[in-house]
Amino acid sequence: MRGQDLINAVLPDELILEIFNRLDESKSTRDSSSLVCKRWSNLERLNRRSLRIGVSGSPDSLVKLLLQKFVNVRSVCLDVRLPITAPSQFGPSVGRRFRRRPSQPPPVSKKRRYGNVAAGSSAKFHVSPSGSSEEIDLEQNSLSDAGLAALSEATKLEKLSLVWCSNVTSMGLKSIAEKCGSLKSLDLQGCYIGDLGLAAVGQCCKHLEDLNLQFCEGLTDTGLVELAIGCGKSLRILGIAACAKITDISLEAVGSHCISLHTLSLDSESIMNKGILSVAQGCRMLKVLKLQSINVTDEALQAVGKFCSSLELLALYRFQRFTDRSLCAIGNGCKKLRCLTLNDCYFLSDEGLQAIGAGCAELSHLEVNGCHNIGTFGLESIGKFCRKLSELALWYCQRIGNNALSEISRGCKFLQALHLVDCANIGDDAIYDIAHGCRDLKKLHIRRCYEKRKNENASTASILNKLEPSLEVGDKAIIAVGENCKHLTDLSLRFCDRVGDDALIAVGQGCPSLRHLNVSGCHQIGDAGLTAIARGCPQLVHLDVSVLQHLSDIALAEVGEGCPLLNEIILSHCRQITDVGITHLVSKCTRLEACHMVYCPSVTSAGVATMVSSCANLKKLLVEKWKISQRTRRRAGSIISYVSIDL
Repeated sequence: MRGQDLINAVLPDELILEIFNRLDESKSTRDSSSLVCKRWSNLERLNRRSLRIGVSGSPDSLVKLLLQKFVNVRSVCLDVRLPITAPSQFGPSVGRRFRRRPSQPPPVSKKRRYGNVAAGSSAKFHVSPSGSSEEIDLEQNSLSDAGLAALSEATKLEKLSLVWCSNVTSMGLKSIAEKCGSLKSLDLQGCYIGDLGLAAVGQCCKHLEDLNLQFCEGLTDTGLVELAIGCGKSLRILGIAACAKITDISLEAVGSHCISLHTLSLDSESIMNKGILSVAQGCRMLKVLKLQSINVTDEALQAVGKFCSSLELLALYRFQRFTDRSLCAIGNGCKKLRCLTLNDCYFLSDEGLQAIGAGCAELSHLEVNGCHNIGTFGLESIGKFCRKLSELALWYCQRIGNNALSEISRGCKFLQALHLVDCANIGDDAIYDIAHGCRDLKKLHIRRCYEKRKNENASTASILNKLEPSLEVGDKAIIAVGENCKHLTDLSLRFCDRVGDDALIAVGQGCPSLRHLNVSGCHQIGDAGLTAIARGCPQLVHLDVSVLQHLSDIALAEVGEGCPLLNEIILSHCRQITDVGITHLVSKCTRLEACHMVYCPSVTSAGVATMVSSCANLKKLLVEKWKISQRTRRRAGSIISYVSIDL
């Protein structure tokens, strides 16, 4: 009946709260439910479990204010990189109390600087309580121990993230530890806390399961040893990076006390074999191991293979002192291994990868980056034995040829993602075989895969091209992809010079689910290819056609007509695009959020103004500064976060 609130008259508070418990934690969902009425808004505040707050401005007072509004929070994230959008329920007074000039950057601690990590961040806060939001400005400041003292009143807190809160010290962390004994997850990335604070966590937070200590420069072995003794029985996940004073002594304590540890991420030049050996022997439930250390040798990784039989993910970065013996040990002992990343491991060869293929039949993800001694034979072994492989990434693998991918196509029928970057010996034939053998392929990324003939004059290169098959990826391969990979959603062909319109026509006709397309630098692609994409791929949301010299307004008009869901387009260095094409594009693509059109000489200030006025959701426009008129600048101020650059 009109004018009567039948729902609130019947439903008790307990039932509405139960409904809220079943909602997701997204801001839009929470906002919508809280706007129903005042009663629902109050109940939603009681039900709020998580807050995400930017720590630039005056966060100490802001944290206290938010905890008065939301008394049952379990998870709080304080991050200098988060944007600031103030909920309208706080009223205009919040905007007056927390104010800074828009041009000011977020604060940088006087104790140390981290380059652009803090300085380039946006000084904004974002929470997910009820009410619509508006952007406000905050004065330069950063979260301090006083803010953590206020936060410690949230005694039900289970998850706390303090990301790049460089003014926080051990005293603030100690106040949290003493009052928030139920804490299970703690992220201290970039915080200058010391041993005293970490020791307090170890003494008071006996349920701690997840700890991130990346870039905690003030820590030494003393603090981490105390924490391992106090929280060792519960700790499951540990991350350490750029902590120069943490050595093997800490890892020995972890190995002795953290017997339930299943994830370890370690990036340190201070760690030697002794620390990894202790972890391998003591943490036999380890499932995830990510290591970046130039001082670890075969001895340590052989211990991992011997003792960590439950290992499922292994990532090795920039190892210069271990050989195939390590991978042979992993292949022999870690039969459950599913994901393997090898990055800049110079002394690995085909023998190591063959051992992985023969021993790790469960392998589903493999990434090889810059391991220059791994070639075709090693990858062929993966194709023969690892039938569950679903994602393969090869970066700068000059010794891997077509035969390796042909073997992958025969043995790995469930492959869904393939990434190839600067693999000079992989060409049309390999991708052709992949297209026919791996028909469930959803993601294909290829960048600059072509043979580089050095020290050859033009006539010699011509003769060689006639005698040997071309190793570049071209139309033949991509046409096969379009005809066979009907589930393809993401295609990137950056700087594949031999790919032309015929390839895109096949993709447009055969891949209706395509959502992401990047053909930057594919100079043979023109209007015909992009027209086919526009007409055959209505779900397209991301399009990069930068540096396409033959693309004109005709193609943009087709994209505008056929791709209404498009939210990001990159047009930079497209010399034939004009204001007319921009007008046709934005007339139908009303969901555009980002557009790059630097060095488009035929696009004028009028075209930029059309883009700004027609796209209400626009958040980023990259264009030469001189093309921004005063009127456009005034209008764009409230809807564009980054409007111009100097060129």
